Amino acid sequence: MPENNGRMLRVFIPLGLVVGLLFTGCNHASVVELPYQTIEGEAQGSYYRITYGDTLSRNLQPEVTAILREMDAQVSTYLDTSLISSFNRYPGLDFPVSVKSVHFLNNYLKSREIFRESNGAFDPTVMPLVSYWGFGTKPKQVQKVDSMRVDSLRQLVGLTRIMMIPKGRDSVILRKEVPGIQLDFNAIAQGYTVDRVAEMLRSKGIYNYLVDIGGEVIASGVNPRGKTWTIGINTPSESGKVDELFATVPLQNKALATSGNYRKYYEVKGVKFSHTINPHTGFPERNALLSASVFAPDAATADGLATACMVLGPEAGLALINRNENVEAYFIVGKSDGTMGVVVSKGLQHLLRQ
Repeated sequence: MPENNGRMLRVFIPLGLVVGLLFTGCNHASVVELPYQTIEGEAQGSYYRITYGDTLSRNLQPEVTAILREMDAQVSTYLDTSLISSFNRYPGLDFPVSVKSVHFLNNYLKSREIFRESNGAFDPTVMPLVSYWGFGTKPKQVQKVDSMRVDSLRQLVGLTRIMMIPKGRDSVILRKEVPGIQLDFNAIAQGYTVDRVAEMLRSKGIYNYLVDIGGEVIASGVNPRGKTWTIGINTPSESGKVDELFATVPLQNKALATSGNYRKYYEVKGVKFSHTINPHTGFPERNALLSASVFAPDAATADGLATACMVLGPEAGLALINRNENVEAYFIVGKSDGTMGVVVSKGLQHLLRQ
């Protein structure tokens, strides 16, 4: 998992979400009789902030740190010693993976699922193109686009070009169709980490919590005021402040992830290059969708689908969301007159009215 830990090389401002507790009034009668605490720190090139109610008032920061280290060891492209970095450097075709490397394999399998559902709009093998456009482990700006080079790198893109082959009881083989194929789980691993932290909390008997890692969140139960957790969605403006909110939405027993292009980009000679790369064209995607916030039962699904929607654009993105049960979306779109509009899925319309 790349851009996210004190151990990582870069720190990015989280996209899309500003997370907070809904403190309304000072009526002590509304306070849940449950000790709440917050732990926070650096994670995956960004931050983590976890608020939870625990009758035992336990400090669970060591457990969170252990999860983050496990994730980095398996799926951080910013660590040369990680499993995914070894896969990406591997010169051969058959790469062995122990079944004990559950985080790596789960990210791969979840990516395959979203790849199929999105018809390839979400594709973790886009790594060579991400690096070419300057958004990989070694940031750079493309001064002159080499279309032939882009076409050449596209031959390495396509998750169907990696096969998983069982090898006994203790390992599997990930077989590359051709050498040079690489994986990048950055668009899903952060959400997956949120899910693992939430899983740890539930294993401790904690069911009222908000887990936020770099803006990808999952909420359960109620906040310290006994109310539904409330999440703020950032205004997708390149010049907007980090805490400038476009909307606030309730979040109860669900995850929410937002993807957008309004902060991770650079400009060369008046041309903007964003970090969302379209696997089908090989070029940074620019369409009317400014940010995609996806609600789902788990954060990994929300994370991956939000990225897919940014590639697909508003209409195809909404169609993707509508094909998925228990998934909703809040899109902020740019209009021809320079203003911003909102497109939401049907289920979310009812939620927002409430």
